[in-house]
Amino acid sequence: MAAAGGCRARGGRVAGERPLGPRVRGYATAAERHAKTIRLKALTARLSRVQRQAGRGAVSVVRGGKALLRQRNNLREAGLSEDQWRRAWESSRLFLTADGEADKPWGNETIRWNPDEGWLEIKLPAPLSHLANQPHGRYRLSCPAGFCYRGDEVAAQAASGAVRYDISFDPVRDRWYLAASWTTAPAPAAALDTLRRHPVVAIDVNHGHLAVAALAPDGKILGVAATVRLDLAGLATATRDGHLRAVISNLIATARQHDARAIVIEDLDFAAARAEGRERAGGRPARGRRGRNFRRAVCGLPTGKFRDRLVQMAANAGLPVIVVDPAYTSRWAAEHWLAPLRAHHPKTTGHHAAALVIGRRGLGHRARRRVTGNQPAPAEAARPAQTRPRTKPATKPAPRKPADPPGPRQPPGTKTGRPHRTTAGNQAAQDRPGPPTEQYSLPLSD
Repeated sequence: MAAAGGCRARGGRVAGERPLGPRVRGYATAAERHAKTIRLKALTARLSRVQRQAGRGAVSVVRGGKALLRQRNNLREAGLSEDQWRRAWESSRLFLTADGEADKPWGNETIRWNPDEGWLEIKLPAPLSHLANQPHGRYRLSCPAGFCYRGDEVAAQAASGAVRYDISFDPVRDRWYLAASWTTAPAPAAALDTLRRHPVVAIDVNHGHLAVAALAPDGKILGVAATVRLDLAGLATATRDGHLRAVISNLIATARQHDARAIVIEDLDFAAARAEGRERAGGRPARGRRGRNFRRAVCGLPTGKFRDRLVQMAANAGLPVIVVDPAYTSRWAAEHWLAPLRAHHPKTTGHHAAALVIGRRGLGHRARRRVTGNQPAPAEAARPAQTRPRTKPATKPAPRKPADPPGPRQPPGTKTGRPHRTTAGNQAAQDRPGPPTEQYSLPLSD
């Protein structure tokens, strides 16, 4: 809807017209305006189709994925044979999911897992009840089932609450997998003043990497800022989520290494920019190579998914997340903090300085650097101001002496007169006998 609105607004202007003031600017050429008109019709038709489906309550869902379905039309380009594609298609559509119930034994009525004995039972539907090998139409697998990761937490949840189970098949490894998930009760949030009395870890999210810095309560950096690679371009959704989990696990380990009590990030979300796409021509580039590079960078920033996944995993680790305002973060970092950080660590980049500014905002300090140093730490705040160590500000240069005021201007209506001077006399040098007495004329032509 945002892209269609931008096309409609800019298409109503004359091609090449430059707006006067805050009006919407038209497209640069008539050819571009014609192409955008065609795009507007396509977007309008797509929007109408989605609205009709939503009105009927029908949702188009492809079990197994639309990308895999389209590979069937060109197996050679996908690098698959018909049998390989068929196995992948059937395995992606072959799954079993059952939501948990807190009042049922082992937290689930359809799928039950016993952590003590390691068996797994499935409640069969009525047409398949003749295949049951347990009472009440249940089928118990002959092989044992277990969780190699966080199995003790799954066992504790199954004994006390509801657990959701997902059974899926991997055709590449020829294995069945059992996944468990549940909803935890939200823990009470700690007071912000309490979190600011301890170190924090600040993160600056960029295209392809993260800048990480650990800060002390007084706003000074601890150790050396680090760069964590996070290249998610061209990866599948499951692979992207796995990379995000691995990076967040490293961030949590870094927070525990510095005894940090919170993680600080920016409140960034490029949802509007992604929705508008190429149709916005405001303060950011929208056309040409710069526009393509900007849109590619915006799509490569996993701001929303990274924030949601970080909040979930940090909450499980007992680390709150502090969100700060992202305004002027990079600008003040380059102006006030990049040079001092490079004086100690020459490989420091502007992203590391931005992470420092983000952490200082999370701790309640100024983002800009003060001449007298940082604000006093909470331990020194109770000391008298006269006993705190202070740095004298640099002496300012003496003010320049103002220039002499010019003389009075000539009154209007008067004209500058000709100079009055006497004609110079004999200009001969004193060491010569005198001026020449004869003059010789030279002909200009024969």
